[in-house]
Amino acid sequence: DVRLVESGGGMVQPGGSLRLSCTASGVTISSYLMSWVRKAPGKGPEGVSRINSNGDVVYYLDSVKGRFTMYRDNAKNTLYLQMDSLRPEDTALYYCSREDLGLSGQGTQVTVSS
Repeated sequence: DVRLVESGGGMVQPGGSLRLSCTASGVTISSYLMSWVRKAPGKGPEGVSRINSNGDVVYYLDSVKGRFTMYRDNAKNTLYLQMDSLRPEDTALYYCSREDLGLSGQGTQVTVSS
């Protein structure tokens, strides 16, 4: 069973933090280009961050730079997105993707509201 499963979402007040996880089964995420993508209601998908095969983060969406940190634990076959200083405009369904396979998870909902 090949899949990516995201977790860690929830509701948080503005200024709060969440850490999202993306755990892979049946497929490895180490040494591959991986992305976090989000989709807000009424909007199209938006790339949030991307990590290359070497483990270098090569892209952050401008609006999340300095607030979000993407990293990968190869031993756990898990991808993370640490989100700090959250804003209401960060509200969206967040999902991870292994781009070469066109594989994405179901996503985890993040809601930032007071």
